Amino acid sequence: MSSYKELLQQRELLEAQISEARTRENASAIEKVKALVADFGLTVDDIFSTGKVAKVKSANKVAPKFRNPATGDTWTGRGKPPKWIQDQERSQFLIA
Repeated sequence: MSSYKELLQQRELLEAQISEARTRENASAIEKVKALVADFGLTVDDIFSTGKVAKVKSANKVAPKFRNPATGDTWTGRGKPPKWIQDQERSQFLIA
């Protein structure tokens, strides 16, 4: 059975080997990518673009359609109606 110190030394050796292997393989991958870029005349935008256009949210607010004459509260007519207009004829609250 290995002691704690021996296991730590083994881990250090393995981490060093992992680091070396990663460096070698990264270098190889970079060379392949550079060769492909040169062969096909690619640009950075060709490789890293997502192809998506950013969506712009509309900042337009909807004008209110209804007003509570008692409090001055308004409602656009969208979404859940407020309590002051529920179960009532909405035409009486229309904003001219």
